[in-house]
Amino acid sequence: MKIAILTSGILPVPAVQGGAVENLIDFCLEYNDVHHLHDITIYSVKHPKVKGHPALKSDVNHYRYIDTTSLWAKLCKNLYLRKRGGDEYYHYTVEYFFEQAMKHLRQQSYDAIIIENRPGYALKLKDKVQAKFVVHQENDYLNNKTSHYQEIYDSLSCIINTSEYISEQVKTINPKDGKSQTVLNGIDTNCFYNAQPVSRNKVGLNDKDFVIVFSGRLTKEKGIMELIHAISILRDIPNWKLLIVGASAYGKDKHPTPFIEELIKATESIKDKIVFTGFVDYKEIPSYLKMADIAVVSSMWEEPFGLTVVEAMAAGLPLITTRSGGIPEICEGVATIVERNNIVDNLASAILDLYQHPEKRKQMAEASLERSKLFDKETYAKNFFKALEDGIQ
Repeated sequence: MKIAILTSGILPVPAVQGGAVENLIDFCLEYNDVHHLHDITIYSVKHPKVKGHPALKSDVNHYRYIDTTSLWAKLCKNLYLRKRGGDEYYHYTVEYFFEQAMKHLRQQSYDAIIIENRPGYALKLKDKVQAKFVVHQENDYLNNKTSHYQEIYDSLSCIINTSEYISEQVKTINPKDGKSQTVLNGIDTNCFYNAQPVSRNKVGLNDKDFVIVFSGRLTKEKGIMELIHAISILRDIPNWKLLIVGASAYGKDKHPTPFIEELIKATESIKDKIVFTGFVDYKEIPSYLKMADIAVVSSMWEEPFGLTVVEAMAAGLPLITTRSGGIPEICEGVATIVERNNIVDNLASAILDLYQHPEKRKQMAEASLERSKLFDKETYAKNFFKALEDGIQ
């Protein structure tokens, strides 16, 4: 098939700036380059680091870049900004990317167009481009509360969702939904399996410390505040340390956000127990995780999937997480899953349990590592293409 992939219009592909969706696209493109399944064109924002990237040499994957930083782009985006609040479906910067991509799409002939994580695009394309439309959802963007949900749903041939939780949300539109397929996300597990731990001395820890690691964006919904309150309950237990790996905005933080300031204030009485690393490049995450004794993913919202859960498992860590969204689909049976009601006490109890039972930690670590094998990038890409082909037959 001849396929177009319409990215989100924020980060580039190849994923030289990271991004969960962009990395998943890369996995599919790598798989396609090896197996020559389809002729694929990717519509992506332009970025200097992409120039000369080895992926661009593929015979079956083609890259079309849209410059969203030129003077002309800035003028156009300003017009979109002024129209904001009207009938524009997404942010004005993304709107510019989409409009430029659509101009090219209208001149091409594709069997299918994969729309990454923006189902609203389908409405703007349906009368202008002849192709089957597929939405790949990383988030809960299409349900019976979505604006124009029925029109969007009717315009799609296939909906590929990142978890059964998201697929169930689509069913609020049509309980007999036959368009949705679930393809659980994947990661480059070898990066975690082969990583060597960072020296604890590098971040002010030592070999006697019982290290609890939290990795991810420092935002309210990720539950880091609840974790800090839980840790405070355990302040009298010797030798524990909380390693917080991440920042609030993927390394773009220029100044602390109000929430970060709240976090710092909340840790004042136990600041000798907590290490903030700040932003860490994704390539280094496996090594930071591997220095820890346990991982906590304390999500306080309906997490669509939770890549940090898979990453912790691939690092071979005993895991504590919350019953949120699609998380149980990933780790049920190998992790301690706590309820969000009474979350602080639940987290504290779970941490204390693992602290006191080293043999249990060992068993959970082995189970995590084994479970993570289900989420390697090749399996993800293979399952994605099968869902795509089945969905648009």
